Amino acid sequence: MIEAIITFFKDVGLSFIPLFVAVDAIGILPFILSLTQDMNPAERPRTIRYAMLTALALGLVFIAIGKGIIFLLGIAIGDFLVAGGLILLVLAIRHLITGKLVELQPSVSKEMIGVVPIGTPLVVGPAVLTTLLLLTQQYPFPAVILAFVLNLAFAWLIFAQANRVARLLREQGLRASSQIASLLLAAIAVMMIRQGLTAILM
Repeated sequence: MIEAIITFFKDVGLSFIPLFVAVDAIGILPFILSLTQDMNPAERPRTIRYAMLTALALGLVFIAIGKGIIFLLGIAIGDFLVAGGLILLVLAIRHLITGKLVELQPSVSKEMIGVVPIGTPLVVGPAVLTTLLLLTQQYPFPAVILAFVLNLAFAWLIFAQANRVARLLREQGLRASSQIASLLLAAIAVMMIRQGLTAILM
């Protein structure tokens, strides 16, 4: 019994680390600050809450049925990485050129920013979904789910400091940090595309 518990938490730890890298909560924070810079201190936490609930729901659904859908559609991991990398690259280039990741219509509520693009593809995007898919092939579902939930809880704690960071950086600092984050996002996107192409060609 004790050995089974130790093995379970070992699997949780081994699943937690790659998910921690894929979620990259600290790296995402500048994007959240950029997307929510026009919100007041009360609106920003509500938007983040919508983002985390979206990320949780998407991740759990993908853990449950993602492997089956990919198998039925005949999609390889490499295909998934290339497609996801291209999407992130377009978003990064758009942000570098226009200063906006997405163009929101006036009728769109601020909470929707939490769903798209913060909840997905920023928090749970192609990198996280691919990592989840690989982990469910190596470790038990409960261990992967717990590791995923723990990562989202950590991310939520980081994002909860958004108001403090926004006050510290002010508007000019927010704009500068968001531009740097866009360059990093573009680099991550290129890396995903490279890994996907390598997987396809091998």
